[in-house]
Formats: sequence, structure tokens, C-alpha cells
Amino acid sequence: MQSQLQHNSSPTVEKASWKVWWQLTRPHTLTAAFAPVLLGTALAIENSGRIHWGMFLSMLVASLFIQAATNMFNEYYDFKRGLDNENSVGIGGAIVRHGIQPKTVLNLAFSLYGISVLLGAYISISTSWWVAAVGVVSLAAGYLYTGGPLPIAYTPFGELVSGFFMGILIILISFYIQTGTVTSTSVLVSFPSFLLVGAILLANNIRDLDGDKEFGRKTLAILLGRTGAIRLLAGMFALSYIWVIGLIFAGVVSPWLAIVALSIPSAIKATKGFIGNSNPLQMMPAMAATAKTNTIFGLLLSVGIFLSLL
Repeated sequence: MQSQLQHNSSPTVEKASWKVWWQLTRPHTLTAAFAPVLLGTALAIENSGRIHWGMFLSMLVASLFIQAATNMFNEYYDFKRGLDNENSVGIGGAIVRHGIQPKTVLNLAFSLYGISVLLGAYISISTSWWVAAVGVVSLAAGYLYTGGPLPIAYTPFGELVSGFFMGILIILISFYIQTGTVTSTSVLVSFPSFLLVGAILLANNIRDLDGDKEFGRKTLAILLGRTGAIRLLAGMFALSYIWVIGLIFAGVVSPWLAIVALSIPSAIKATKGFIGNSNPLQMMPAMAATAKTNTIFGLLLSVGIFLSLL
């Protein structure tokens, strides 16, 4: 209680700079929303030869806002459960360091959800109301990730859920709203994104392993142990590249997509950054490299698709 009173007596919301609000979105995670939207749209252009810019921009903004809101729910509920403090690594810190009221963070998250709903309504009216149904499920998953009686983030299924909703599903929706269909190629190409978005969460859980264990979480990293989790992370990186190579040899995608190999150094840096480390602060560069790998990989896949059209 004393700690919470100290937080509430910190600098007021009015004094918080734009940097505080920007960090609250956890910008290093926003690429998990941007790259899949771009990739799904690139696949759609390859399929139909055209792009609806209104759909693309609406999907992009909605995805970014949902990801940012999910991060804010994380900030709010981790604070409420006593997991975050002034020394916590990898958080926005708006509540515990800058005195922003928890209710303000929660309301902002719901506001971003509200804007996403409006954008989703526009997309649904222009395409299909099935998109709205999928969107509602996605919003619920984002909230229940750290909200609700049993947060998904506290279970071994966090990587699976985040990889599906922020990887595969975003790509397929982005593809569908441009083409009106979903193809086997779009599903197959989306699989590495599923792995790499899940890898971002796995990297986060490796960094927070000791603290999460103290609070009774049962994340995949805790169940596997630090060494096992790092091996899984390396395996997810490796499978992502092997998958693309397999698609190329099977004739499903153009050889131009082999350009994703340029992101391998980032994946190696991420993996090595966790080996032999148990200090959360020392593992932050590895966390950043994991998110960077997802971004570069997705962008290079998109570039490869565009090059194949030349």
C-alpha cells in the first residue's frame, strides 16, 4: 500500500512527456503488428495485382492500436497484481515510474480498442462481416492476454496465442480484405510469422523467467527451463528460414524470397544474447534483436514478393 501511495504521488499525468506515452506502447513490440500487415498485403498484390489503400491503412492502424492497447493492459494488470515496480525491466513504466494513474492507462487502452473497432467496422462493411467476428475474437484475446482471472500470458500458451493472432491471423485478414479469399500460399507463407511473433514473447519470458517464477507464473520458459527455452528460441528461428527454403524448392514461392537470409545475423545475435545470461538488463539487447529479426524477416519476405513481380 505504501508503495502504491508513493507511485500516486509521483509526477502528474499533465507533466508526463510524450516520451512517457510513447514508451507505454512498448514500441519495440509494434513491429509484430506492422510486418504481418505488410506481408499479407504484398501477398495480395501478387495474387490480384492491385491494392486498396484504404483497407491497407485501416488494417495497419487497427493492428498497431490493438498491439499498443494489449501492451497497456499488460502494464495495468501487472501493476495491479504487484508484478511491476520501479526497477522492472522491459515495461513502459508509466505507472510505477512516472505517476500516471492506472485507470488512465486502462482507459487509454480501451480508447485504442474503440478506434480499432471503428476501423474494423469500415473494413467489414467494405468486405464481409466475418471480418468483424474475427476482430471481436482478436480483441478478446488481446484483453485476456493479461486481463481476466487466468491471463494467457501467465500460462504456457502465450507464445501460441500471440503467434496465431499477431502472426498468421493478421496476414490472412490483410490478404482477405484485398482479395476476398484465403489461399493455401497465404497460409503457408504466414507460418514463419507465427513462429517469429511467438519468439518475441518467448524471448520476453526468458528474460523475466526468475521474476515470473517467484510470482507463480507457468510460462513456457519456466516449464522448459532457461536452457531449454533458449534452445526452443533458436529452433524457432531456424525453422522459419528452413520453411521458406522448403517453399522455394516446392515451387510455392519465388526464389526471390531467399532474401530473408539477410536477417540471419540478427537471429544469431538474439540467440547468443541469452546464452549464459540471467540478468534481465543484460538480456535486453537480445530481446531487441528478437523483435528486430521478426521485423526484418517480414520486410524481406515482402521485398522478395515485390521483386518477384518485376
